[in-house]
Amino acid sequence: MNLIVDIGNTSTKLAVYKNGEKISDSRITELSCEEIEKKLSGLEIKKAIISSVKYLPPFMTDLFFPNVPFVHILSYKSRLPFQIDYETPETLGTDRIAAIAGAYDLFPGKDILIIDAGTAITFDFLSGNIYRGGNISPGLSMRFKALNKFTGKLPLVTPSQNYTLPGRNTTDAITAGVITGVTYEINEYIRTFEKEHSDFEIILTGGDGGYIKNKINFHHTYMPDIVIDGLNHILEYNAK
Repeated sequence: MNLIVDIGNTSTKLAVYKNGEKISDSRITELSCEEIEKKLSGLEIKKAIISSVKYLPPFMTDLFFPNVPFVHILSYKSRLPFQIDYETPETLGTDRIAAIAGAYDLFPGKDILIIDAGTAITFDFLSGNIYRGGNISPGLSMRFKALNKFTGKLPLVTPSQNYTLPGRNTTDAITAGVITGVTYEINEYIRTFEKEHSDFEIILTGGDGGYIKNKINFHHTYMPDIVIDGLNHILEYNAK
């Protein structure tokens, strides 16, 4: 079995794959050795990959390397099934690398726009087997927090599917403003992208993808697991 460890900005996702299929996943908000050991109790892990968009806790290497036959820590130096055409590859987040790998595995040889609506919203473009770059924008939660932090009276609001448009109260006004603003941004980004690329696939992923997937005006594939699928693909690619 393969173990996928995806350390994000707000939580850590663990997933187990067997014969290319995900058989379980879980999320940890407080990363600790004890939590991981509890989640993996009774599982026979043969290969593991660790991806982190921030620091890598020292206990991770102490826990995995003595107990798992093959462990890969993802970085821009990893062996990948595509080329990275980016001026500063060392600054490219491993979550973006994984999403690109997942997209490549799903649509090999195609032009693909990957939109990851997480803590930040990232737009990444894969052309055939070459990663050409992308954009980064504040995500939903970051926008809600900014309105609360940088104003005197606006409350802290969390994403919701239920709100009036236009907002009939302050909470709805903030919710509608943020979610509608993000939706307009994504739709216009795709529309602009479409002017230069006539044939491409669109993949939407990320923790906040569910709030906006039905508001995108273009045909797209919603793949909430594209990052961990990509990590499993990279793990198998490096274990060959």
